[in-house]
Amino acid sequence: MKKILALLLAVPVWGMAQQTDPLLSGNEYLQQKWVDSIYGQMSLKEKIGQLFMIDVFPEQGEQKIKRAEELIREYHVGGVIFFKGNPHQQAVLTNKYQAMSKVPLLVGMDAEWGLAMRLDSTFAYPWNMTLGAVKNNKLIEQVGYQIGRHARRLGVHINFAPDIDINTNPENPIIGNRSFGEDKHNVAEKGAAFARGMRNARVLASGKHFPGHGDTQTDSHKTLPTISFSRSRLNHVELYPYNRLISENLESVMVGHLNVPALESRDGYPSSISRSIITGLLKEELGFKGLIFTDALNMKGASNFTAPGDIDLAAFQAGNDMLVMSIDVPKASQKLTEAYEKGQIAEERLEYSVKKILKAKFKVGLAKYTPIKTENLYRDLNTQRDSLLEEEIYANAITVARNQDSLVPLTRLEEKKIAYVHFGDDKGDEFLKALNHYARVDEVKGNKLDELLKGLASYNTVIIGHHRSNGSAWKPHDFTVKELTWLYEIAKEKKVVLTTFVKPYNLLKLSTLENIESIVVGYQNTQVAQRKAAEVIFGAIGARGALPVTANKELPVNTGIETKPLGRLQYGIPESVGMNSGTLKKIDSIAKEAIKTLVMPGAQILVARKGKVIYNKSFGRHTYTGNREVNNDDIYDVASLTKILATLPMIMKMNDEEKITMNSGLGDILPGLKGTNKEKISIKDVLLHYGRIKPWIPFYRHTVDKDTRKPLEKYYRKSPQGNFTVKVAEHLYMREDYRDSIFGEIKKSDLLSRKGYRYSDLGYYMLQKFIESSYGSSLDSLDEKYFYASLGADRTMFNPLDRGVSKEKIVPSEADDYFRHQVIHGYVHDMGAAMKGGVSGHAGLFSNAGDIAKIMQMYMQKGYYGGKRYFKEGTLDKFNTCYYCDRKVRRGLGFDKPRPESLGKEMYEKVPSSCFCHSGFTGTYAWADPENEIVYVFLSNRTYPTASNRKLITKGTRTEVLRVIYDAIEDKK
Repeated sequence: MKKILALLLAVPVWGMAQQTDPLLSGNEYLQQKWVDSIYGQMSLKEKIGQLFMIDVFPEQGEQKIKRAEELIREYHVGGVIFFKGNPHQQAVLTNKYQAMSKVPLLVGMDAEWGLAMRLDSTFAYPWNMTLGAVKNNKLIEQVGYQIGRHARRLGVHINFAPDIDINTNPENPIIGNRSFGEDKHNVAEKGAAFARGMRNARVLASGKHFPGHGDTQTDSHKTLPTISFSRSRLNHVELYPYNRLISENLESVMVGHLNVPALESRDGYPSSISRSIITGLLKEELGFKGLIFTDALNMKGASNFTAPGDIDLAAFQAGNDMLVMSIDVPKASQKLTEAYEKGQIAEERLEYSVKKILKAKFKVGLAKYTPIKTENLYRDLNTQRDSLLEEEIYANAITVARNQDSLVPLTRLEEKKIAYVHFGDDKGDEFLKALNHYARVDEVKGNKLDELLKGLASYNTVIIGHHRSNGSAWKPHDFTVKELTWLYEIAKEKKVVLTTFVKPYNLLKLSTLENIESIVVGYQNTQVAQRKAAEVIFGAIGARGALPVTANKELPVNTGIETKPLGRLQYGIPESVGMNSGTLKKIDSIAKEAIKTLVMPGAQILVARKGKVIYNKSFGRHTYTGNREVNNDDIYDVASLTKILATLPMIMKMNDEEKITMNSGLGDILPGLKGTNKEKISIKDVLLHYGRIKPWIPFYRHTVDKDTRKPLEKYYRKSPQGNFTVKVAEHLYMREDYRDSIFGEIKKSDLLSRKGYRYSDLGYYMLQKFIESSYGSSLDSLDEKYFYASLGADRTMFNPLDRGVSKEKIVPSEADDYFRHQVIHGYVHDMGAAMKGGVSGHAGLFSNAGDIAKIMQMYMQKGYYGGKRYFKEGTLDKFNTCYYCDRKVRRGLGFDKPRPESLGKEMYEKVPSSCFCHSGFTGTYAWADPENEIVYVFLSNRTYPTASNRKLITKGTRTEVLRVIYDAIEDKK
């Protein structure tokens, strides 16, 4: 009785076995009619031929291609399996082979992560190990569907995927990344989802490598691996995913070449020719009714066992339906024919497999075969939908495996000085670039450990990127001994975020995690993985993944620390936020045409939607005649954008702190203005440009010779001396006391005769004075302290040359021939701001499009960004209100608002009234649309070489770009 009970416990109840034939097409009558008709017309040789799926390697040359033609013509093989080549070549060959085959061929491929596993110029989806980290199985189903669509487009009917081996052995040399992981439930769920997706694309799935190749230390391509576990272990682990997928009508199974003593009593007898494993276990116990394929019969795990032909016969007699990659089809065909004629193979047995193969052919549409169209083939195999899904997969896979003191996501950037250290033999450029989207991250190198540690001395946070080749799923993944030593030493002294872009098994080599605060697993060294890992580290997205395998004794399978996003900008493709990338590409043409027609020498243009930067490009050069191309990290003089990027945030902060009200008069905040005509002008009217203040005063004209327009010696020196310390430009220093004269001129200036809207810089001179006197610090220091440093806006600053920025990274603004008589390069273009030492409330700020987008996004998020609240929630709405619209003042407090005269009537009617924006004299523009969640930044130096160039304004280039942006919105159409 005990023996019977033990046997019952060892053998599972496969109650969920296939209840229906997975090869039925849905029109069983027509299917059976076609199958019977084709089978009835076949000779014995043709029936036996259907059992073979031959390999085609287009890259191996014409001789191999012709050999396939010969086998199709003479031996009537049932299918082909394609390997290395390109899509066009494969499509042409498929059409050729199908045309010469009496019965349409079943075309197969090993495309576990997409056609790119075998073909160039095709889309590569993440490996199964990466997919195993994703918790949302709907995404895995979408991957299966997209891979199925690609296969179908190329005339492929069966994809030998998913690999449902449970990789419980980290030393497995052939499965590894091809497995969804070590958790049988996760593998089964992922495998089932992947198969569903392919089924929905009308491509047959195939579970492999039966009965389980996950816990081996040898490769069946080279030898016969042994699976030495008990039947109970096999039932509960290796066979678990097959039970699940078979219950969901898996169409086919591929049998591996494995030695499994618990299932086959003959020692060293391959599972691929074992009747007890294929017929006894797979068909009878598990109730599988679909197609059964051998793994490639030219693999050493099979070919070493017995001679060509004999192995094929044994495989068929064991219960396989199709014999894949036979070494010798003619000899195998002869062996099978002889066995049939001797009665060793019954007609019923042959009919059973051949009709199954024909049923599969009908199901995939081969009863009405049409040739593959080669037009647009490459485009159809590499779509935006694929890129979008890849982006989503990595966003869901990136795993935070360790996070001491919640270091990730990185916050309080103003307190951090961050370095990046590269490990591995592959590039990490995209990772470093993506990290620098969020803060200044410097790469530190060293040939020796002490040299590296010396270089890291001034940094308090180190991000280590471990990058190894993504060229194939089998590439080495471990740290070197040197890297491990360096990692431990760095971690002793610094806060460390270790980020790996290989399968998680590399972490097994870590003897201790003691000083490593955070570990982020990126799984693969693709550009998308690198970008998404950076976004997790800085909180642009939350971490959602979980380890699909045990990565360390302290990092068991399913470890995954979820983190919350902090409202920082992500980076991605337009379709991910309901925009059309094809439409946005028109911006390229607008920018290039503007450069060609001398509207501007170059530009940076950025578009973000729904918190994601989807377009960020630079065009042209710094100057028309120079060689320096504009890069995304170059900085521009943003001119009047200074008002909303530097002065306004401080005013909003003071408003929140109740240091001012919008009705405060200038005389109330600046005692020096009491008793003047400015005394009662409210801050509100200053910000609305409704205070009758003059637009501008050319302060510099009083300090230059009227005839030569050269700076007067009374006011300037060529080098700093005495009280000539205000640097106006290169080798030009102004008398310090003249800054007081500037304010004096503003103080005594007349007001305009009539109340009405008149844009003015002068109010911002006064607001700056108030801000600085209130906090006892300069405006540039205040902005850096309260905003830029914590925002990670390290490219935003006044006086960039004083901050150590190279001139090569600064775009010049004008060749000045009326005041400073030099190329204005690294110094503020605005003359008044220059005379204030480069820091003014109305001009003087330098920045790039990426940093400006952060500030505009912070505004759109009502004062929240990077986990920090900069303003009260209602403050932005207060400042983004058109208070005097009834008086034809279409502005908010500080912000410009959409106006028909600047946008044109058509565009004005298209955009919501909640939009806020501002432009700058040098050719800059910043736009935010809270309703459509759009941020748009345009930076140029249209004033170079001369400010008299007004083509940017007259041609409306910035508005043309804005129009394209709104035309690209798809989810509102």
